[in-house]
Amino acid sequence: MNASRCDLLRWQFDLTWSLFDYHLELLRPEDFLWEPAPLCWTVRRDATGTWVPDWAETEPDPIPVPTIGWVSWHIGWWWSVTIDHAQGGTPRDRTEVTWPGDGTSAVEWLRGLRTTWLTVLAGLTDADLDAPASFPWPPDSGHTVAHMIAWVNSELMKNASEIGQLRMIRAVSSK
Repeated sequence: MNASRCDLLRWQFDLTWSLFDYHLELLRPEDFLWEPAPLCWTVRRDATGTWVPDWAETEPDPIPVPTIGWVSWHIGWWWSVTIDHAQGGTPRDRTEVTWPGDGTSAVEWLRGLRTTWLTVLAGLTDADLDAPASFPWPPDSGHTVAHMIAWVNSELMKNASEIGQLRMIRAVSSK
């Protein structure tokens, strides 16, 4: 059987999502803001009560260990902006993407982004995959929509493994 490039990228996404969803199912509300190290990035309420991520324009050295809450915000941020690009919309600024405020809402948010992403993927043809992509690279990078989709799959896999590792460390640390 010959799979189209769209089918192959969708299969890869579904595989990645199933591994991510395994960890989402096992997360407890208190896991999201658990700080695994003294140097840590998390999400915090600002003066207005909005949940915002710790952030630095220049990556610090050493890099802070993120909380599950921070990683879930990070996924929501890059995925929201990718969807904006894929749908031809104006991409949101990082500061416009806020964390929902608790683990249950964060999981629902991520599952909602998955549903929207599946709609994006379902509307693509193999020919669409060859169109230039302007995210997450500069417009003149030579990367295509296929590259962008492969990047989403890779980035989601990386972030899923980070959340999974944090979840497992917390589980054994609390015993």
